[in-house]
Parts: sequence; C-alpha cells; structure tokens
Amino acid sequence: MLIYKRLRIVAIFASTLMLCLSTFGADQVSDQPDIDKSTELGDRLLAEYFQLETAALSTEVVTPGMTLPKLKTQQSIDRQRLAEMLGLDPMPKRTPLEAVVVSTEARDGFRVQRLHFQPSPGLYVAANFYLPLKVDQALPTILYVCGHANTEANGVRPGNKAAYHHHGVWFARNGYACLIVDTIQLGEFAGQHHGTYRWEKWWWNNRGYTPAGVEAWTGIRALDYLETRQEVDANRFGITGRSGGGAYSWWIAALDQRIKVAVPVAGITTLRNHVVDGCVEGHCDCMYMINTYRWDYARVAALMAPRPLLISNSDKDSLFPLDGVVEIHRQVRDVYDVHSKPDHLGLQITEGPHKDTQELRVHAFRWFNRFLKNDESLIRTPAEQCIELSDLAVFDHPPNDEQVTTVDEWFIPQAHEPIENWLESLRDKSFAGWPSEDQVRPLRLELVAENEKDGVRCEVYEFDSQQPYRLPLFVISINEPSTKVNAWTLETLNQEQWGRVAGGIASMMPQSLPNTQASSEDFEILAERVRRSPDRKLVLFAPRGIGPTEWTRDPTERVHIRRRFMLLGQTQDAMRIWDLRRAIAAVRAMPTYDDASLTLRGSNHAAAWALYASLFDQHVSELEMRNLPTSHRDGITLLNVERVVDMATVVQQAGKRSKLSIIRD
Repeated sequence: MLIYKRLRIVAIFASTLMLCLSTFGADQVSDQPDIDKSTELGDRLLAEYFQLETAALSTEVVTPGMTLPKLKTQQSIDRQRLAEMLGLDPMPKRTPLEAVVVSTEARDGFRVQRLHFQPSPGLYVAANFYLPLKVDQALPTILYVCGHANTEANGVRPGNKAAYHHHGVWFARNGYACLIVDTIQLGEFAGQHHGTYRWEKWWWNNRGYTPAGVEAWTGIRALDYLETRQEVDANRFGITGRSGGGAYSWWIAALDQRIKVAVPVAGITTLRNHVVDGCVEGHCDCMYMINTYRWDYARVAALMAPRPLLISNSDKDSLFPLDGVVEIHRQVRDVYDVHSKPDHLGLQITEGPHKDTQELRVHAFRWFNRFLKNDESLIRTPAEQCIELSDLAVFDHPPNDEQVTTVDEWFIPQAHEPIENWLESLRDKSFAGWPSEDQVRPLRLELVAENEKDGVRCEVYEFDSQQPYRLPLFVISINEPSTKVNAWTLETLNQEQWGRVAGGIASMMPQSLPNTQASSEDFEILAERVRRSPDRKLVLFAPRGIGPTEWTRDPTERVHIRRRFMLLGQTQDAMRIWDLRRAIAAVRAMPTYDDASLTLRGSNHAAAWALYASLFDQHVSELEMRNLPTSHRDGITLLNVERVVDMATVVQQAGKRSKLSIIRD
C-alpha cells in the first residue's frame, strides 16, 4: 500500500542529491537508498510521465463563463459517459428481480428482513432490510452500500452487509427504512474485485469491465426493488457507504437521479493522489471506472449536483488523502455555485484514519435528517452493533444457478462482429490516450552516434515520441557505400528480445549502452542478419519501458504501473504502439530512407504492437509477425477493444493494407 513514487522515484532523487553532496566529503552523507541502477533512467522517466499526464487531466469541471444551461448539458453528457465507462451503456435489461424475503425478525426497536434479489438473472444479491417496528406511512429510505469488510468465520459467510448492520439499526430506530446490500466479492459469494490488482486479469481492461459497474448496477436495481415496497417513500431516497461503499455511493448517485441525498464516506480523491502519490496501490478494481474519457474524479462528484451532498472523510486517511478530498470539494463547490445551491454541499473532515468512526456517522445522520426529514434536532443515540453477524446471512448455501462468481465473464458483451466504423471507434475508445494532433511534438530526429565494426555499421538516432520520452533507434547495415538500399526493416522489441540484441549493439556502440555487457556472439548474430540482406537496413527499436528506458522489475510495482496507465485512460501497450508509430515516422525522416519499402517486424506482444501501428500508418509495406496472440484476451491490453472488434478482423484489415507474414513457432 506504500506508494511507488515515494518508495522508488523519490529515492532516486535522493540518490542523485547524495551524489552531489559527496563532492563535499563522504562524512557528510548518510547511507544511500538501494537503487537499481539498471532501471534508474526508466523509473525517473516514468515518474515524470505520470506527473505530466496527470497534470494535463487535472482540469476544472466549471470552466470560465460557464452558464447553468451549459453546465446541465455537460452533466447530461457526462452521466452517459460515466455509464459507458462503468460498462452500463447500454444499460443491462431490467429483468424481473425475483426478490425473496427469507425471514423477518423483530428486535429491540426495529425489524430486520433477510432477503435476496437478482439485478440480472443469476446475479444474486443478499441484503438485510431494516424497518421500524411499526410503519404507519411511507418512510425516507437509505440504500447503504458496503465497504470491504471480511466477515467470514467458522465457515459461515454472512457478507459485508453484516459488518455494517449498526447503520441499518440506527436508521430503523430513527424513522427510516434502510437496505444494506452485499458486494460481489466480500458478500455471501466469492466474486472478485481484484482482477488486475492480484489475478492478472488484464483482459478486464480489454473487455471494458470493472466490478465498479456491477456494484453500480446492483445499487440501481436495489432502488427498483425498494420502489416495490409499500414502506418506502421513493421520493426520499438517500445513499451512503464508507470506503468501497463510498465509491459505490458516488457511482450510483451520479447515474441515478432517484437518489435525493448522498453522503459518500471516504470514497473519492483526485487522480493525482491515485497516480502520482500512489493511492492506487491500496485500492482494488471496484474503485475505478475504465477511464476512457480521461476524467479526474471531481467530474464524477459533480454529477450529484444540485442534490444535497455531504463529502465526508478523515484527516489521516492514507487511502483518500486530505489534500485530494479538499480539492474535490473545491471543484464541486463551483458546480453547486453555478446551480445556486451552495447550501446543498457540505464537507466533513474528522480526525482519524481510514475507519468507520462515530464522528463520521453522526454528521451523516444529521445530513439525512436535515434533507430527508426536515429535522435539525440533535443526534441522541449512537449506532452500535447489536446482532450476531452470522444471524444476518441470507443463504444456507449458494444457489446452483448463481452467476456472481463469473460475472466478469458475461456482464460486458464482446463484439463478435466488428462494430460499424470500428477503426474510428478504436481511436476514440482504445487509443484516446494518444496525444491529439495539436499535442504531437516535432520528432527532432538526431544522429547521436555511429560506428563500424567488421564491415557492419551502426548508427544511433534519437527522436521525441511523447514528453518526456526521447527514444533511440539503432540502424544496422553493411558498411558498403556502393550498396543500394531498397528496403528497411523496423523491428520492435519486447524486453526478452532486447536482451538478445543489446549485447551485440553494445559491442559496436559501448558508449550508447554503458550499462550493457558487450557480447561478440550477439554481435555476430546481428552481423549475419544484415550480411544476408545487404540491400536492407535493420532498425532495432525498444519502446518505453523496454531496453534503455526499462522501468522497475519488481513484479508488484509493475502491476500498479499498468493500473496507473488505465487510470490515465491509457495502457502501456497502447502507448508502446504510439511509440512505434513515431518510430515509423522517424525512420521515414532519415536522410537515406528515400521512399524505400518498410517492413515492420515483431514477436509475441511486439507483433501485436506492429499490427496495430500498421492500421494507423499508410507506409508499411509488409508485416512480419511471429507468434502473434490469437485473441485480445491472451494478448496485449487495450481499453475496451473487445467491445469494438476481434483480433481476426484486425488482422484481416491489416492484410488489406500490407503484405502479411504470420509465423508460429
């Protein structure tokens, strides 16, 4: 949960500072941090990149001169886009809920019902419904959505709803109805929230799937169920929850305007906190939409306006830091001001860590009383746990037809046939994180080094791909001026392939790869390749995060690097495809290129980078792809790609533009 930037990148800066201080005497410096020098450059570039990209997305929700009509139009657009990013556009079919009340029990000052319903067929949700002992009229009703509380004990799994039952009890004793619903992971079913966090389910990004969407859908259908209950006043719905429940409160309230009052607790902070400060490392996938439209999180919060909203947090919460929460409130305050409803927005900061505290609860209760009951009286009774958790379980055993544990497989439909204008849709839905036309930097192509060895020539060029990445191209050819070059091969490398050629390059250009051990054997392999085709130049290219710009090799840190890219509306594969597109432009800009034919070559994931790069460039004559993944699920990660097109169609389209060679080992 400690953050990547602070553990590695700050340590790198500290190491640099200590190196400078050593000029004044070794006795003036303390122990240096343990830095992997082989990835120091890559780590520094990546940290700078994440800061730059995050800053570019940290824009104001309310722009100068925005009027209320314009704001309302923007909110309408944003609501549809948020639904899309949660996998809810189009909304799933509203099938029968098949609600079943398993039992009703009267307790001290309240009743509790154990029940279940199905937002979609087989997507069982276990819930507890809290009511006053006597109901004379329809009640204001709270939907309580739960955080990550593990309640399993002695083989009994009452679900996280049980851990938060004291909230439901308080509401029922104070004149409310309150439905507390399980989540798909820590409820009575063992579904998953940690697909990319822990289980390497990167295909969730390809599918456009996030468990946040399922939890939002559960909340929307829970409101549908509550509307069927005679005890409920459907015009007075409130929503609250803490941690994960705070996040789901945001999703549901943003999408469903039946929610009249919201108190999300410890469920939101800024993109900067997540990406730059590393909060992403403490959060599972249910906290995030697939950020196709590249939002900062204030834009989500703004969708609650102008309805009454209390943003609630603790001042020492490491998962939702204070500075980010205050910044969210600052931006959302501007939205409420445009709506002329400043009194409908509140900010509560209590002392304490990331924990369900009484201080947080009391203000939430007062907020709901104020806006759902027009009651400003003092809170006189605390919310205390009073039920054995196992008593709140709904199921004795999971139903045979449950689809909770496999919801990631079916919730988002795949595009078995490509959608219309799929190439344009890819640009908008999978590659929206590429620089726009006005952001593309000049290549600034420069020959920085050259050398000859045993009749083989190596030239090193550098070019700007995207700030701060200035990447090298290694051009290898026969050193024979009279030989006419008719063709170029641009081979894009993954890390394993880079390891096979780096020693050979270092043998020719030791100053270009000072941290790489030269290898005469690897040099001879490269030399033989160009000697066999003297009329062809070979260009070796490692995109960002590979070779000279390789970032940390720590597997856990690499997981969260990939997750950071998604939060920016990108993937590392998509940005490597961008680097390859820029490398193509750089090759064509070389003085000796002279409109020769260009072949792109790659293996495994690099083959897929070459495949996609060729779709956006008219100048690729041939594609040589070795062990190209046969599907997106087994291949590279591109946001939403499986909702747009399948791999076979992409290959077919590439074959219309370039000659294809697909090799299987």
